[in-house]
Amino acid sequence: MNNDGDSRGVLRRRVVVAIVAAALATAALLTIAIAYSSFPGMDIFFYIVMGFSILIVSYLALHALRAGKKLSKPAKVLQRCLVICAAVGLAVFVLLQGLIISAARTEDGEVDCLIILGAGLYGEIPSRTLVSRLEAAVRYAGERDDLLIVVSGGHGPGETITEAEAMYRYLVRCGIEESQILKEGRSTSTWENLAFSKALLEEYGLDTGGMSIAVVTNEFHLYRAKYVAGSLGLNAIGIAAQTPYPSLRILYHCREALALLNSFLFGWNA
Repeated sequence: MNNDGDSRGVLRRRVVVAIVAAALATAALLTIAIAYSSFPGMDIFFYIVMGFSILIVSYLALHALRAGKKLSKPAKVLQRCLVICAAVGLAVFVLLQGLIISAARTEDGEVDCLIILGAGLYGEIPSRTLVSRLEAAVRYAGERDDLLIVVSGGHGPGETITEAEAMYRYLVRCGIEESQILKEGRSTSTWENLAFSKALLEEYGLDTGGMSIAVVTNEFHLYRAKYVAGSLGLNAIGIAAQTPYPSLRILYHCREALALLNSFLFGWNA
C-alpha cells in the first residue's frame, strides 16, 4: 500500500510540474505573440519559444505518465518517438544551416543591376537589418553612375510608407542619382521581391534574361534569394550584407532555416 501511495504521490508531483511548465510555456508564447503584433521581427522569438516549449512540455508530460504503472510502457514508446523526432529535427536543422552558410558571402563579378530586398521599417525609418543591406549596396555601387538599382519592398505592418520608398530616400541621401533607382513597392515576400522586380525591369524594356544581376540581402538570406532568382530565370550573384549584432544573426539564422524548410515543402513562392 505504501508503494502504491508513493507512486501516486510521485505521479501527482510530476503532473503538477508538467502543468506548471505548460502554463509557463503558454504564457511565454502569448507574450511573444502580443509583442509580434506590435514590433516587426518578433516572429523569430515566437517560433523559437514555441519549439522549445513543445519539446519541454512533451518531455515532462511523458515523464509524468511513466510514474503510473499502467501507462509506463506506452509512455516509454512515446518518449522514444520524441527523442527520434528531436534527433531528426536537429539533423535537418544542421543540414539547412549548411546550405545557408554555403551561400553567405559576396560573389565577384560585374553586374548591370542591383536588386535590394526589403527588410522592415519602424514607421518610415529603415530597420538596422535594412540599413545593413543599403550600406552594402552603396559600397558596391561606388562611383558607377550607370548602375541600375531596384529597391523592392511593399507596405508591411507598422510601416507608414513602403519599404521601397524608404530605401529610395536613403540611397538618394547617400548620393545615388534618382535616375538610377527603380521602385518596386508591392512585394511582401522574397519570391514577390524578385518576381515583381523582374517584371518592373521588363516594363522598362530591359532583357532580364541577358542581364547580370546582383541580389543584395543579408548573408543568412542569400541562399534562398539566389535560388528564387534562378527559378525566375535571373542570372544572379549575391551581395552579402552583414547582419548587425551576433544575437540577431543567430535568431535570423534560426528563422531562415524554418523559411527554407517551408520553401522545400510547399514551394519557393509560398
